Amino acid sequence: MNNLLDKCCDKCTHEPQNPCRDFIKCIKEGPICHDDAACRQKRQELLANIHLPVGSDKKNILICAGTGCTSSGSKKLVDVLKEELQKHNLTDKVKITITGCHGFCEQGPLMIVEPDKTFYVRVQDTDVPEIVEQNLVGGQVVERLLYKDHTTGELSKTYNDVPFYAKQQRLVLHNCGHINPEDVGEYIANDGYAGFVKALFEMTPEEVIEDVKKSGLRGRGGAGFPTGMKWGFVRQAQGDKKYVVCNADEGDPGAFMDRSVLEGDPHAVLEGMMICGYAVGADEGYIYVRAEYPLAIERLKIAIAQAEQYGILGDNILNSGFNFHIKIKAGAGAFVCGEETALLTSIEGNRGMPRVRPPFPAQSGLWGKPTNLNNVETYANVPYILRNGGENYAKLGTEKSKGTKIFALTGKVNNTGLVEVPMGMTLRDIIFTIGGGIQNGKKFKAVQIGGPSGGCIPEENLDLPVDYDSLTAAGAMMGSGGLVVMDETTCMVDVAKFFLTFTQSESCGKCTPCREGTKRMLEILTRICDGEGKMEDLDTLERLGRVVKNTALCGLGQTCPNPILSTMRYFKDEYIAHIQDKRCPAGACSALLVFKIDPEKCKGCGKCAKNCPAGAITGEKKEPHVIDATKCIKCGSCLLGCKFDAIYKA
Repeated sequence: MNNLLDKCCDKCTHEPQNPCRDFIKCIKEGPICHDDAACRQKRQELLANIHLPVGSDKKNILICAGTGCTSSGSKKLVDVLKEELQKHNLTDKVKITITGCHGFCEQGPLMIVEPDKTFYVRVQDTDVPEIVEQNLVGGQVVERLLYKDHTTGELSKTYNDVPFYAKQQRLVLHNCGHINPEDVGEYIANDGYAGFVKALFEMTPEEVIEDVKKSGLRGRGGAGFPTGMKWGFVRQAQGDKKYVVCNADEGDPGAFMDRSVLEGDPHAVLEGMMICGYAVGADEGYIYVRAEYPLAIERLKIAIAQAEQYGILGDNILNSGFNFHIKIKAGAGAFVCGEETALLTSIEGNRGMPRVRPPFPAQSGLWGKPTNLNNVETYANVPYILRNGGENYAKLGTEKSKGTKIFALTGKVNNTGLVEVPMGMTLRDIIFTIGGGIQNGKKFKAVQIGGPSGGCIPEENLDLPVDYDSLTAAGAMMGSGGLVVMDETTCMVDVAKFFLTFTQSESCGKCTPCREGTKRMLEILTRICDGEGKMEDLDTLERLGRVVKNTALCGLGQTCPNPILSTMRYFKDEYIAHIQDKRCPAGACSALLVFKIDPEKCKGCGKCAKNCPAGAITGEKKEPHVIDATKCIKCGSCLLGCKFDAIYKA
């Protein structure tokens, strides 16, 4: 930790364990208890080391230490960089800052050199000496490490020049990739805890709730319930004990929004929970985070310890009389625990299974006490709302969907990663402007939005604005923010089968519609993909989907038919082709594949025969070869190995 939170001089009356209510203001603006020029100057110098002014002779190198970049070797960059700085006597002139996820995971490991904001991508430890010599010593940019646009070939020198970031509006993610998540001082230097202090000393709990209502913030975990309204229910509920719970059980395949916020800006989540605790009358909070997120858990523990050390969290916070404690509960990875009542049951030490509602958690939640439960992104929005006012926040987004939304953009798209966009931006802008279009020049087919319980949106709906109501009308849902892009090689029947396989295996089995309905639907989809389907299966699928959707106990069962219903709505011709023609139009279902060799293109080189593990290909040298369909195991090795494009899927 840096010295931002330390006492500046002996005149300071603030003790780390017993700070006054002006603690945050003192840090940001200088001493409140006395007017000492030297003390004030020291504060300014400390803040300047975090926010380097343009033209500064000092440098700050930001290195992404999120899970994605760490797995690509970013930790090595820190070690090598320290060695190189020592060689060039730059240790005192260059600061190294580890950060959370920048979002542009596909280009990691990432490095930013401030104050010029030079943005380097896919940096390896072997590149560090060149960066130090050419950039830090010589003042020249290492062009080969700059981002290069997929279509235009243009280089982007700075972070803000990269098209991936240009159309984003990063409110929740504004600190991620720019501050050290393990240093509470850097969080405070970026207006951290200012919203909490404002709520605590300038607003009543009812005024805080009203401000959140004015913001129009809706829950970012899936259903989109108005946050302020939920807080109001908990505030009004009778009980001698109340709880605030954060749902960080992010289980959607391909989703990593919550993980990145927890890794990159954990104090924002703590602050949001503390504001909520003050507003609803709770003194204890739990963060339910899956055990598969070890880095997020580690940084949460650090953040909680630092906040407690400086009296921002704990008993009698800032001498206000308000008490609030936060504990971490590591989940075992059950997808159903993303459902609020199953999550609460798991915290209580029981098997995570949903409860019948009502009563809702706002009346009877954790251990039967009134409980407010929001997800990571929802809480992380709250500090911004309190700092800037609910009415200002409400200016962002659409009429019924305010603010921004974070998406994990994955699949067959050039720029994968974490994006935060204003509500109402079209899918086309997200996929083709921010995402850089479809990989390898292939044709866009669909986008799965909302995770395994979401729906598939086709090309004709690419101009659909991303908001809660528009997506629901299109047969999808906002969900937690998974966005999986598919191209022409994707079979939509197989996609529905893939997601249903996931939800069926994750069903807790408590209610019959979900337990039996998902199994029957999966059996039908498997038959269709294997070429054994019947036309009446389509009616059965749709009927089963509606029944499960309307009668399942919890959100997992109620939404798991969405991939089936949406693909049948927009891609029914593919289902019919599988059933009537025994053909997979995308060539993805192996049971329906037939590999053939074009005799006019085949040169008789024999490579395909050598590669075939089943011995299904025969032919004389320099003569067209043939494939014996009865022996072919449809592995595709012949197709991948042919240099003459003579082999094709029939």
